[in-house]
This record gives sequence, structure tokens and C-alpha cells, in this order.
Amino acid sequence: MNIFHISPLIRITLISFYLALTMPLPFLAQVTAAPVPLLLLWLGIASGAVALYGVLSERVITDEEKIQVAYPSWLPKFFRKGWYLSWKEVKDLKMRTTGQGGLVYYFVSKSSNHAYLLPMRVVGFANLVKIVEAYTGIDTTDVRPLAQPWMYIILLGFTLLLLLVDGWTIWTAITGNLP
Repeated sequence: MNIFHISPLIRITLISFYLALTMPLPFLAQVTAAPVPLLLLWLGIASGAVALYGVLSERVITDEEKIQVAYPSWLPKFFRKGWYLSWKEVKDLKMRTTGQGGLVYYFVSKSSNHAYLLPMRVVGFANLVKIVEAYTGIDTTDVRPLAQPWMYIILLGFTLLLLLVDGWTIWTAITGNLP
């Protein structure tokens, strides 16, 4: 059995970005006397962070019989259900372009019209692709990950800059030194 987790770089980047976008909101709402109760705002931000963490806790599990995408048991199924597909049921691996021009791949099942997205943001993606090829016989030499690490490094850099601005914004809101 092999277990593949989402890349820590991706997890850290997306969680940091979420925090950078949401953390100043309660402070700004208080300073501007917004009609939204602060407790409600904090609860919304906290529940969003928990949901994001749960979704980013995706695991891809492979064994001799199947490939499976699973999420933590505490994550409600309406956020992410997960799926599994027997290697015997894999008919093909179809390439599709995204709206931004990237390429994604879907497993096509023999017995149904369902397509299952090949998880591409996992640590050890090259090993996952080798496992897919070994169990299905599908040629995967052209399968590449959707996002390269440099893309997330750039996003993380801009997120850190945004967090600096957030720190200044929160400090200004707390101290009352508004321009």
C-alpha cells in the first residue's frame, strides 16, 4: 500500500494565503463599525480554516486492487466525498485542458460513465504515475503535474508580502493610528 499526501508547499501556501486574506477582516470590521458581529466573523474565519485544512488533508491510497482518494473522517462528506476505482475498472486515462490552459487527466471507468480526476498535487507524483502505469498498462510518459513548485513558491512569496501588509493593517487598526 502506498499513501500520497498533498505537497506541504501547496498546503502551507494555500493556508497562509487564506489567513492573509481573512485575518485583517475582524479588525477592520471593528474599526469601521461594520454591522457584522465580531464573534460571527471570527467563527466564519475559523470554520473556513478548518474546512480548508480538511480538504488539503486529501490522501491518495494505492494498493494491488485499487486507487482511492480519501479525506479525514471528521470532514463532512458534503465538502469532499472521496472516491475509489479498481485497477480492473480503469479503461483509459484521458487528458483535458483547463480554463487556464493547463492539462489534467481523468480515469475513465469501464463499467460507468464516471471520470475520476488523477490527483496531481501530491508528493511523489512521479511514483504515483508509475504505479498507475504498472497496474493499468496505460502509457503515462507524457503525464506531468498540473502546477510546478515554482508557481507555489511565487504565490508563497506574495502571500508573505501580503501578511506583512496585514500586520501593518492590524497594528494600525488596534492602535487607532488611522491615516
